[in-house]
Formats: sequence, C-alpha cells, structure tokens
Amino acid sequence: MQAEPGLSPGGAGRALPEEQVITRRFTASAEDAGRRLDLYLASRLPDLSRTRIQELIDQGRVHISERLARRAQRVMPGDIIDIEILPRPPLRAAPEEIPLDVLYEDEDLIVVNKPAGMVVHAGAGATQGTLVNALLHHFGTLSSMGGNLRPGIVHRLDRGTSGVIVAARNDVAHRALAEQFRSRVVSKTYLALLHGRMSRDGGTIDRPITRDPQRRTRMTARLARGRAAQTAWRALLRLGNFTLIEAEPRTGRTHQIRAHFAAAGHPLAGDTLYGAPPQIRSGGASLEPLGRVFLHAARLRFAHPRTGAAIEVRAPIDPGLRKYLNELARATDVEPRRVDAALRRYL
Repeated sequence: MQAEPGLSPGGAGRALPEEQVITRRFTASAEDAGRRLDLYLASRLPDLSRTRIQELIDQGRVHISERLARRAQRVMPGDIIDIEILPRPPLRAAPEEIPLDVLYEDEDLIVVNKPAGMVVHAGAGATQGTLVNALLHHFGTLSSMGGNLRPGIVHRLDRGTSGVIVAARNDVAHRALAEQFRSRVVSKTYLALLHGRMSRDGGTIDRPITRDPQRRTRMTARLARGRAAQTAWRALLRLGNFTLIEAEPRTGRTHQIRAHFAAAGHPLAGDTLYGAPPQIRSGGASLEPLGRVFLHAARLRFAHPRTGAAIEVRAPIDPGLRKYLNELARATDVEPRRVDAALRRYL
C-alpha cells in the first residue's frame, strides 16, 4: 500500500494475521441492477468510506462471481460479490525538511514561530508540510503522548494563524505542559485586527461558544448555550474604521477569538468565514486582500515542565501583517511610526 506524502505506514512489510481480514459476501438483487460496484458496496458497508472501498477494489480484494472486479463495474441481479476488508496499517508522521523559526529549545521542549498556512499535524486534507513533519526532521524524536500522527503536540493553532506554539520532546514534559493548558495557567496573547472602531480601550467578552448549527465549519458565540469562554482584550491602535488589539483568551475554545469578536459585531480582518468582507476599503483606498485571518499568537508564558521556572516567549509579528498595517495606516492618514509604537513588543 502506498503511504501518503508526509506519512509512513507503521506496520509496512508485515503480513496481516488471518483473523484481521474480514470477508463479506453480498448477492445483488433486481433493485441493484446497473449500480456502480463502489456505490453498491458503500451502501452495504456504511462503516467504510467510498474511498476505502475503491482502494480495496484496486488492490484486488473484491470479486464478482469469483472474477476480479473493477470499481466502475456495474452490478447485475444475482451477482455474488465478495470483499476482503483489511485494516489500514497505522500511519505515523514522517520527517520532512521544512524550515523552522525556532524561538526557544532545550532537552524538554521546543517553541517555534509557526507561519500562517502551516497545519500543525496531519488531518483531513493535510498529510504533508505540517509542523510535526518539520519538527521530526529537525529534532528527531518527540513525545509519544500525541500518538503517531501528533507526536509532541500539546496545543494547536489554526492553519491561518501565525505565531508561537510549544511542542514537547518527551512524555514527562508533555504531561506537565498539557496539565498547564488544562488548568488554564498558561498565558496567551494574540494580536488581532478588528473591523470597527472600538469605543472602549479594553474589556472582557464572556460568552459561551458552540458549533454553529447553520454552518458546521465554524463556531458561534451568538447563542445562549455552549462551553464557557472568556476573552480579555486591549486596544493598541485605531486605524480609521479598524482597531488593532491584544487579545488574551482565558479559555481555549475552538476559534474562540474569532467567534467572540464576530458575535460582538467586529470580525477579524480577512476572516470571511466569520463575516469579514473579502476586500478592505478605507480612506478612499482599496487594499489588496489579506489572504488570511489577521490573527497572530504573539506571546506565550508558562512554567518550565522540569524546573518550574517561568518561560515567556514572544513571536515577532508576521512581516505580511506588519506590511498590511502600514498600508492601512497610509490609507487612513495615520503616521507609520504609530504602528511601530503599537507593535514595539512584537517587532
């Protein structure tokens, strides 16, 4: 079996024990006449994806009346269909030579500045080019607690979010760091650009977050139900009808900052999923599309998992985000030095 790029089969080269292979037999009825074989089997085997069924057909594991089958073959009444179902070999992340911006490292942990567009670990639609693949290449072994696909991963950032993220090099460090995230003693600061001119200089959003019932790819804080979530924020700079803020999530819900400010009527710049316009117009000027969400994990503060010493790491703001702020400043007649002053801790 061909492994996906960025992944390697954990049990490659070994024959599967006979008891792990399941054989199923079906007899096609008159109602099934003319159906594609892969669709027919998908309807009979709901626990298997159509893609997996097609793989088994291509591997010669499906026969129709004792003859090798093809995935597009049509089923006829009375056909006897045999399929051998094999479990996939466990996959594990493979090292890939990908550049990393390492902010801090020692024998227990690694802190990097993740670029926007990089996925943290393999998942749906992402099998290579992940942070895990890069970490394995640069550092060899990582903690095993995340499993074969997520070694070392203690917490995550969205694909479109840049900034500071910590990974564990051994299981002892992983357990200690994971407990700090669970108990909410890790301090996190993000930079975000909001649509709208905030009238106050700071505050706290305290709204529960749940899956959006209308659009399952996003979360919502507009309903009076869900998991408790709090986000503190402070205004750094106003640029026309936009506000640059520091946001400190006190809980760790999915898309928390994005969902909270969208519910407050101030979606993040570039966040079309949560209602931001794709094009920014300000001061009579039209800026180029940002191409990402304006969200950067700027600072992370935690206790060292071995010594207990306070560790604070800051990730310089993504150059693309800084450039965008300068363009917005020019469009709104704000002096560029005010942008640098607002970002002084993150340059």
